[in-house]
Amino acid sequence: MGTKRNVDMSDNTDTIKVVESEGTQEEQTTEKKAKKEHKRSKKYASVRSLVDKTKLYDAFAAVELVKKLSYSKFVGTVTADVVVKDIGTQVDVAFPHSTGKVLRVVIATDELLKDIEAGKIEFDILLSQPAMVPKLAKFARILGPKGLMPNPKNGTITPNPELRKKELESGKVTFKTEKKQAVMHITLGKASMETKDLVENVHTLIEALGLKASKLTLTSTMSPAVKVKLS
Repeated sequence: MGTKRNVDMSDNTDTIKVVESEGTQEEQTTEKKAKKEHKRSKKYASVRSLVDKTKLYDAFAAVELVKKLSYSKFVGTVTADVVVKDIGTQVDVAFPHSTGKVLRVVIATDELLKDIEAGKIEFDILLSQPAMVPKLAKFARILGPKGLMPNPKNGTITPNPELRKKELESGKVTFKTEKKQAVMHITLGKASMETKDLVENVHTLIEALGLKASKLTLTSTMSPAVKVKLS
């Protein structure tokens, strides 16, 4: 009888330990979530209350509101998050006003290939004539993961790379969706820009997207999203 009682007590103790351990993990998870929400809630909640989540704002009202919602200590970046109908969608946009991002555009040459081979990659976009593509092939493992490999689909393989370079440097950029989601994230400018300039950038983007877009929201760094009318 004594032996049986000892086994039962051991089993019960083990059970209690497991339950207590699981309970502690749940409490820790809850505490972590609460702390995370608390960190964000102080300023975020106060500005989030200014946004009507059920409303579609016109471009001017959306930009004005987003600028007001931005509470970062540095100048916030205004971004358009666009939901389109199909994964793989891309669009060319030439914004009328600077987005604050300077693109370094280069054209593939034998000299540039030597720099790439040496690990010197100091550009954001690489353009190539069709004749240079075979020479670039051996650098695909280096350029591909960085999204720098020229591709005819986005216009970086072209018979006239000089013209394409001028277009890109003047603000014409090709945007495409994420690989697994029909979503684009597009920088429109800085919160410090004139409202009218940001609004014109928004209108240009909407016009370029046409019927491809189903939803567009604006945010500034650390701000809640503001839904924008597409028409």
